[in-house]
Amino acid sequence: MKEQINWADLNILITGGTGSFGKKFVEIMLRDYKPKKLIIFSRDELKQHEMKVNGFNDPSLRFFIGDVRDKNRLKRAMREVDMVIHAAALKQVPSCEYNPFEAVKTNILGAQNIIDAAIDCKVKKIVALSTDKAVNPVNLYGATKLCSDKIFIQGNSYSGNQGTQFSCVRYGNVIGSRGSVIPLFSEQRKTGKITITDKRMTRFWLSLKQAVGVVVKALSHMQGGEIFVPKIPSMKIMDLAEAIAPGCEIEIIGIRPGEKLHEALITEEDGRSTVDYDGLYVILPQFSWWHRKNYKSAKRLPEGFSYTSNNNDLWLTLEQLKNMAHEFSNHHGQTGVSRQLKATMQRSKPVNPKTKIPAITPIRNTDIGNNIPS
Repeated sequence: MKEQINWADLNILITGGTGSFGKKFVEIMLRDYKPKKLIIFSRDELKQHEMKVNGFNDPSLRFFIGDVRDKNRLKRAMREVDMVIHAAALKQVPSCEYNPFEAVKTNILGAQNIIDAAIDCKVKKIVALSTDKAVNPVNLYGATKLCSDKIFIQGNSYSGNQGTQFSCVRYGNVIGSRGSVIPLFSEQRKTGKITITDKRMTRFWLSLKQAVGVVVKALSHMQGGEIFVPKIPSMKIMDLAEAIAPGCEIEIIGIRPGEKLHEALITEEDGRSTVDYDGLYVILPQFSWWHRKNYKSAKRLPEGFSYTSNNNDLWLTLEQLKNMAHEFSNHHGQTGVSRQLKATMQRSKPVNPKTKIPAITPIRNTDIGNNIPS
């Protein structure tokens, strides 16, 4: 059962609202859904200032300085809030490895603070952003996000059947986000040589627009306790290198500590409790207190199902990767809203909740035969 959300009546808060996902979420919310109030919660006053002066000045916006480590500030920010999107995290793998205590404070204790504040403030729904790094983690960032996922799902047992609902959205690499390999390759291209850790590497790939679309869909479907995983394409790192820096010398530097050859979004163990529903994989909680109300028409997945970047039905072609790199290059350096948003923000009407955000059209493995990495 899909809830028809009346966005115009809702107060929404997003933590980490000045990050890559946060800005795209705010842009789409203002343009297409027009909530009553949209609170941007982050600890960086400069980034908030930059958002304001670059076009994020809608009357519905509120800019709150705060840190997810500060429970009291979160409680104040969540007063009269209906929904929370939790996007704040320390995400850089090397930084988390070098500063492990800080990663724990933000990614784990910060998640606990979100849960406590949301329950106390009677927030209706919370969606926390997860990552493929949380699946069978081999680095501290992934381990903290795995822990965060676990406590968000279990947070439903603290809120009770009629209380706050907690769910997660888990996805892979985001095109053009901070830390993405696209800006790295684009910069290295100027020298005529790019660095790759391993030629065999594959990754899941999606756009910021797709990521926001999955969160919106999760808010409509969730009953609390689920992990939503989008069906997204994979790409090969060598194809991406060819798309961004054709003709450049390639230096193989070896896999970095905490890095995987291939990423996973659903393990075989989680696959046993995963269903295929409305274009998403939904990992259902296995708690005695949880009873399925939604997903009645969902399809069970075959025994042994897992979802990994090297074992995917959907693959991006070289041409599609070139188009993505070109689009990123055209928008690189922009910190404000797009020209299209500036032109339509005031005149557009809220969209029907059933409106689908366009997705990348990948090719299937049957279309490219032996071109899939083993």
